[in-house]
Amino acid sequence: MIARSLFSFVAMMLAAITLSGCGWVYKMEINQGNFITQDMVDKLREGQTRQQVRFALGTPVTESVFHPDRWDYNFSLERRGKQITKHRLTVVFDADKLKSWNVADLPKSPMVDRDPAYAVVDPMAAKSSDDRGFWSRVTDWWRK
Repeated sequence: MIARSLFSFVAMMLAAITLSGCGWVYKMEINQGNFITQDMVDKLREGQTRQQVRFALGTPVTESVFHPDRWDYNFSLERRGKQITKHRLTVVFDADKLKSWNVADLPKSPMVDRDPAYAVVDPMAAKSSDDRGFWSRVTDWWRK
């Protein structure tokens, strides 16, 4: 009886140790900042007020005390421990009117359900699917 309990315990421990290394550990998708698309930036016009810019783009991530006339909109998406995309938009004001903005490589359209975690942000990242885990392949199949 004791040998049977000991055998069951050892078998469960071996199974737990074996399955712990299978890559089934959930890694949370982390998106930080404001998701800004090119469509949103196209709404910006020189001379707009701060309130109009805030309405078009949302609240900026950074309003610096040292640069009161500059707003920074940063966005980064990390999926399964790897950085997928990173974007930065800088908006500059002069006398509380929009003077200029600087942006590079923004997505062209909004993402699925406005949730960046489930949309393809970078087309090159979508092509490198050989390092995806089992559950990622199952959930991708389910979404199709």
